[in-house]
Amino acid sequence: MIPPYHLAKREKSALLLEKLNALTKWHVENCKDYKAMLVKSGAQLTARTLEDVPYLPVQLFKLLNLKSIPQDEVVKVLMSSGTTGQQVSKIYLDKETAVVQTKTLVEVMKPLLGGKRLPMIIFDTKAVLKDRKSFSARGAGIVGFSNFGRKHFYALNDDMSLDVEGLYAYLQEFRDQKILLFGFTFMIWQYVYKEAKVLGLDINFGDSILIHGGGWKKLKDEAVDSLTFNRLLYEQLGIREVHNYYGMVEQVGSIFVECSKGHLHTPSYADIIIRNPVTFEPVPYGEQGLIQVMSELPKSYPGHSLLTEDLGTIHGEDDCKCGWRGKYFSVAGRIPKAELRGCSDTFQGGAR
Repeated sequence: MIPPYHLAKREKSALLLEKLNALTKWHVENCKDYKAMLVKSGAQLTARTLEDVPYLPVQLFKLLNLKSIPQDEVVKVLMSSGTTGQQVSKIYLDKETAVVQTKTLVEVMKPLLGGKRLPMIIFDTKAVLKDRKSFSARGAGIVGFSNFGRKHFYALNDDMSLDVEGLYAYLQEFRDQKILLFGFTFMIWQYVYKEAKVLGLDINFGDSILIHGGGWKKLKDEAVDSLTFNRLLYEQLGIREVHNYYGMVEQVGSIFVECSKGHLHTPSYADIIIRNPVTFEPVPYGEQGLIQVMSELPKSYPGHSLLTEDLGTIHGEDDCKCGWRGKYFSVAGRIPKAELRGCSDTFQGGAR
């Protein structure tokens, strides 16, 4: 497999475009709904550039059961997060897609975590993994990242309280080793950081690396940005190295990880385009717009090119001071609901 951050723009674009065109053809042949949407919208099935690859709005996975495999080949169903009563996305995986996604996640994380499994603390409750065939976004994230760890310890009890005694015992057992920490941003903030502060806990995670993602909206409501988050975790918990990541259940495996300079990066197997929220035309680097994500991984469902509900900005390509190649970018959050409704209306007749 190609290293994740080694390809320069021209070589990466050519390789990725070839694979995305092959996936578009595959999904047209194997998913009737996908074919109908592309035909109705007049989309170009063989794109000449990455910007021309037809995309679906990510909201469609909440409305339709989109899959390009027979039902008897489905080995796992992933579901997006959603409050009670909300529609959730359903993503259907076959064995091939699930395996490829796991292998790719390993490659994407290798520059940060190396090839050796580390003692691992998961800032969540084990109850989230009860149904092994049907996973929530949280469950899918935990299962994916647990491959990097050993001796997994779930730091939260079923009632979301912090297992203080178990945590102290685990940190004592592995005090001379590097520890991998994983969790979802808001849960770490709410159930670990705040709880430790309220209880006045004297915890030091020592030589640890924290990987976290998702749930920034609630922190922004509390005026907590990533720099503040990192600083407070260091002051309260002694967590020294923190890396955010951007990803979604609709493209599990194709995640965008934060480098040492605080930028999210596109790996060799995935890319992003920023589009104007009104015209949907690509915008220049440095300008904010809707994030379109592309990945060579989704074969069991037509999720290789998706327009998200998130706003972001590309800051450059191949020249980040961290040394990683690829586009580097930041995410500003979800598009306001009023604009999102307009965006959904635009796509009701089919894919772009």
